[in-house]
Amino acid sequence: MKKVNTKSVSMYELNQVPSEAQIKKYFRGILFGKNIFCPMCRSRSIVKYEGRYRCKRCRLKFSLLSHTWLKCMKLSYQKFWLVLWCWTNQVPVKQTINLTYLSEEAVRRWYKEFREHLPQDNRILEQIVQLDEAFFKKNSLMMAKQTKTRKLAFQLFNTTNIQRHHAANFLHQYIKPKSKLRTDGAGIYKGIHKWWPVRHQYEVHSKWEFELTSEIEGLFGNLRTFIRRMYHHVTPEKLPEVVREFSIRFSSPEIFDSPLNYLRKSLTLVPFD
Repeated sequence: MKKVNTKSVSMYELNQVPSEAQIKKYFRGILFGKNIFCPMCRSRSIVKYEGRYRCKRCRLKFSLLSHTWLKCMKLSYQKFWLVLWCWTNQVPVKQTINLTYLSEEAVRRWYKEFREHLPQDNRILEQIVQLDEAFFKKNSLMMAKQTKTRKLAFQLFNTTNIQRHHAANFLHQYIKPKSKLRTDGAGIYKGIHKWWPVRHQYEVHSKWEFELTSEIEGLFGNLRTFIRRMYHHVTPEKLPEVVREFSIRFSSPEIFDSPLNYLRKSLTLVPFD
């Protein structure tokens, strides 16, 4: 009979969690490169004392993360890395709670912090673009996808009664003139080419016509699944940032390959006074 290893593994012994020294090395490399310098005056005349630094030129005292959005971090380096690993790998909130022993409030707060520091992703779509809308309680989501690419654009409205001016404004901001626009047969798109120079094609979903909008329709299904599995529920106030997270995950999946990739894209020095 085979022996079963029942010994539990500490969260810090997991393969995906580097040592504290290695994590600090990653932070130093991202923020300072090869040599520590002053975040205020950029001088390299620095002295180190008990884990903190002091600039000889301007006398600024600082630490490794004191001039970043992580300046108030109270987690250990390894626990922070584990929470970030969970988020980048779409581990649901409840599973992250079970793994890290943090409260639900703490996990949701960290997930929100990670979302807020994703890079900006403002794209103009062109060529063939599929556009559709979805509804979430009191909000409406308009989203477009450039066909056969990972380029997305979206806009949320605090109403479930989308009008033609909403659609026209979306085109003004996100769709390149003379693109081929594919939508369903909703009335808000009727004559849309008179408001923005696009070549409009549409299909009637009630007649089971989905060929022209299949990509964007599938994407809305993926969005709802993402929200349900990872967050279980999302309040209307947080919906825009969660949709933005989903959009960037789809458009730039390389950011989420590892905590290190995410930090390279999101962490910079800010010269606080």
